[in-house]
Amino acid sequence: MITLKDFRQLPHAISLLGMSGVGKTTLSKTLRRDGDWFHYSADYRIGTRYLAEPILDNVKFKIMAMEDQFVANLLRSDSIFIGHNISVDNLEPVSTFLGIYGDPNSGGLEKAEFLRRQDLYRQAEIQSMRDVPHFISKAWNIYSCVSFVNDASGSLCEIATPDDPADPVIQPLIANSLILYIRADAHAEEALKERARSHPKPLFYNPAFINPKLETYPDDGVGVDPVEFARPLFPELLEFRKPRYQTMAERFGVTVDAEELFGPNTDTTPDPETFVEILHSALMREVEINPFGMETAKRYIAACHSRIKVRKMETAG
Repeated sequence: MITLKDFRQLPHAISLLGMSGVGKTTLSKTLRRDGDWFHYSADYRIGTRYLAEPILDNVKFKIMAMEDQFVANLLRSDSIFIGHNISVDNLEPVSTFLGIYGDPNSGGLEKAEFLRRQDLYRQAEIQSMRDVPHFISKAWNIYSCVSFVNDASGSLCEIATPDDPADPVIQPLIANSLILYIRADAHAEEALKERARSHPKPLFYNPAFINPKLETYPDDGVGVDPVEFARPLFPELLEFRKPRYQTMAERFGVTVDAEELFGPNTDTTPDPETFVEILHSALMREVEINPFGMETAKRYIAACHSRIKVRKMETAG
């Protein structure tokens, strides 16, 4: 199909698929630092482009609700301004805005506001994935980064129809990149669950998953501890997402176990050369065992060759 030697020479574009905490960002940072790959962070794009205004509006609302007239008057008169400090290494403002359902007096969100923010995030995530082709081009034209990694959100499988090649989220991804599903094995899954139990964090939930969970709770969230509401959801969310991840990977990409990338204790990260070797092995494996594997491989290699052609024309021009 394609040798490892030839595969190494391709201008790669990889879209990472997998649960939050499985290692997508860790891998992306290593590729950026050690291999000069362009690291496209979906949550960074969401926070700085599509949710920037709602995030800042929420901060301003919180400040005004404090009833500190000194600060309020400065804000009203434009004597001060509020800005976020979102970076690839600090995505806390995005998570904080998304929030958790529960009693507002305990830091939770009323049901209507919680669902409104869930929908805003869903729309923003969709747009961030549709921006990937533009950023693949931008990574080369501005930053001279040959290869590109799309550090997608763990909820990528929830904003798309997993087996539809015409889906508006999936189509630009598979036309320009290779979807790589990092599958959590039993050890990695348990580590993810333990982290979620000890430190529950705001997440995006597919309406089909979260709406039934909310039915028996009060609209105003009064009396509901946000942390206790969120704590048991993660194991169920993991089971909800797993078949969707698997379907996307089988139909449009390749699968690599977390252990294959990060070792048996998930404490190592492959260097860029080793990563490309693992990727090549995974692609060849899919060609052998997956009825869609050959289609996936041909599509991805064609996309890489198209990038080579376009870049040569741009350089010559």
